[in-house]
Amino acid sequence: MKIEILFPEVCNLFGDMFNMKYLKMCLPDAEFIETALDDVPTFSKEDVNLIYLAPMTEKTQEKVIERLLPYKGRIEELIEKGVVFLFTGNALEVLGKYIENEDGSKIEAVGIFDVYSKRNMMNRHNSYLIGKYEDIEIVGFKSQFTMMYGDNSSSYFVEVEKGIGINKESKFEGIQKNNFIGTYILGPILILNPLFTKKLINKMGAEAAIALEEETMTAYEARLKELRKLPIEK
Repeated sequence: MKIEILFPEVCNLFGDMFNMKYLKMCLPDAEFIETALDDVPTFSKEDVNLIYLAPMTEKTQEKVIERLLPYKGRIEELIEKGVVFLFTGNALEVLGKYIENEDGSKIEAVGIFDVYSKRNMMNRHNSYLIGKYEDIEIVGFKSQFTMMYGDNSSSYFVEVEKGIGINKESKFEGIQKNNFIGTYILGPILILNPLFTKKLINKMGAEAAIALEEETMTAYEARLKELRKLPIEK
């Protein structure tokens, strides 16, 4: 079992690297590969079971696009093969068509998904989210300067019950294609959603139990109950 964490020294905002710390607790025998920004990605030359990319600054997005662009074909190949990807926060934006700045200038992205993002650096959106993924409910939070646009109605990750989708007019959050999952949901999502974590581990081909299952399930159920009572935006 090999899990590749892309660029953890620069892609680590919102505490989302704790997704991988928790996964290490769930899969103590797995090999976790930390690929630095200047390294050749392991996925480019061998198969891995999960590729993870966490949120980053806007300036770092440009560097990550530059690093991933040469591997566009390989990433598309792995998505088609059913390799598991988890991209959280604004990491998904680097695989869209482009990222648009407030002045209308565009940063061309890797171009795997037919979506684009618009920045509004003077207006951060913060909200919580409750939604449905397959047969389970997902909880989490959003904190972002960007909104994503494009038709993900047939390729969304979560159908939103409370909160917003890829933008304020959408109820479809994130992108899923085969076993690729990209989402703005923070939390970290794996710690907040033990049922989803179990599904993700199964998609990777493992049968391992999730760590601290009783504690995480108790917290998940309490959080779901509490979030239902709160206003959506903060």
